Amino acid sequence: METKLFYPQQENNAVAEAAAILRRGGLVGIPTETVYGLGANGLNEDAVRRIFEAKGRPQDNPLILHVASADWLERYCKDVPQAAYELAARFWPGPLTMILPRRDCVPLRTTGGLETVGVRCPDHAVTLQIIEAAGVPVAAPSGNTSGRPSPTAVQHMVEDMSGKVDAIVDGGPCRVGVESTIIDLTVTPPRLLRPGGLPLEALEEVLGEVAVDKAVRQKLSAGEKPRAPGMKYRHYAPKAPVTVVTGSPQRSAAYILGRVKAGMGVICFDEFAPLFGGCTVHKLGPADDKAAQAQRVFDALRAFDETDVTAIYAQCPDESGLGLAIGNRLKKAAGFCVEDAGDGLIFGLTGGTGAGKTSALRALERLGGYILDCDALYHEMLRTDAPMKQAITDAFGDVFCPDGTLDRQKLGNVVFRDETAMARLNAIVYAHLVPEAARRAEGHDIVGFDAINVIESGMSLMCCRTVGVIAPAELRVRRIMARDGIDENYARMRIAAQKADTFYYENCTDVLENTEDSPQAFEEKALEFFACLIKEETK
Repeated sequence: METKLFYPQQENNAVAEAAAILRRGGLVGIPTETVYGLGANGLNEDAVRRIFEAKGRPQDNPLILHVASADWLERYCKDVPQAAYELAARFWPGPLTMILPRRDCVPLRTTGGLETVGVRCPDHAVTLQIIEAAGVPVAAPSGNTSGRPSPTAVQHMVEDMSGKVDAIVDGGPCRVGVESTIIDLTVTPPRLLRPGGLPLEALEEVLGEVAVDKAVRQKLSAGEKPRAPGMKYRHYAPKAPVTVVTGSPQRSAAYILGRVKAGMGVICFDEFAPLFGGCTVHKLGPADDKAAQAQRVFDALRAFDETDVTAIYAQCPDESGLGLAIGNRLKKAAGFCVEDAGDGLIFGLTGGTGAGKTSALRALERLGGYILDCDALYHEMLRTDAPMKQAITDAFGDVFCPDGTLDRQKLGNVVFRDETAMARLNAIVYAHLVPEAARRAEGHDIVGFDAINVIESGMSLMCCRTVGVIAPAELRVRRIMARDGIDENYARMRIAAQKADTFYYENCTDVLENTEDSPQAFEEKALEFFACLIKEETK
């Protein structure tokens, strides 16, 4: 079959031709504000059958009727409650589908054998014109091959349906990016069957109590019949298996970093992409921008099919607003393979010699924190981590002794004289140390990373807060003289070689200044400081 492409912005007859195809029982790919749909006359059983065949869609998976306005409801639905008109007045045209009792004119093939039918009015000018011109309700599931990610651009529709349908209408990229929200109005209280482009909170403003169907958060069992599209079957899935990771953005990023391996893919919030430099990464959008995440989620899933990744890890937003819909799509793509990273807190502490970082860490430990000394971890890995040792050897030659220990002088002669070599060593160390730190942070509600290079290493991306510990230079000089048994000139030289206080003010989320007379006094100050941070992060 030859599939025509219609361009309504350039062709005056595109709407009329698309409508004519629908009237005579053909299939047309149509744009909506949510995703592209595969449309047919929803009252024509043969046309509807062709939808199932083109998509490879299970016959018991219901279709949604797309109508031109709320005035069409009584044509195809009976016993329409007042709530339906209130919702339509508020949200139509828009990403809301209402489940209502069907009239006999709506075939059971369209409804998946149910006595109810889903109806919505799409918010796309071209598609509304096509529906009006056709004069029939358009049954239109998402226009992808069944199980694949839904199409949010015309090229996705062409990829999946060219040669299978009569025509595809180019209506530009979809504004919303996830399918419509489905609310069942035949039960009390109304039940959310599928989260989508209209948040649950918006429905509650009109309806009051809204129940959430269990299929939103878990897989239906084999014997259960879906009451709406997308409830039962694995949907939106790329070829590679997907694992969804829930929890706070920082903890889910750390969790993934501790598990992802070469050859895998990652879907992550934009801020965390630098953590996964060795992987194929697709950005979901900023962690606090769910509208962007909704627009990108299917693009990210679909994009991996053009790669040879063996598995995909995906960060998942919380369930507020559009997050419920985005998470639902990701979890369905994963077949509900979901792992929880938790919402624990990770603090990154950094600071110069003698500033009092040890006292600050003791305070955090008193509050239940698990303290990970990254310098000690680095030296441990120099003894035990074969891949890191091999990477250092590949880069700098035979710098390890026969007993496996590092010849520090030999390596130092290379890296301390060459900034490029030092940067290369740091990159190798960070690539191995940061994932190991992420693994060791698991299982702890509060973690403190003690790391001089918490910013430079990228470790700060896993931290809810980064804290720079600073102190006046004269106090630091006296402290390290007493602590390390060195003379004043050497103490001043060490401090002069370290970062200025401005670095911590510019790069850390918080700065803790130590002007106390004793380590014990500063520890008490730090205890109050961290207690406040923990309270802010958990409220």
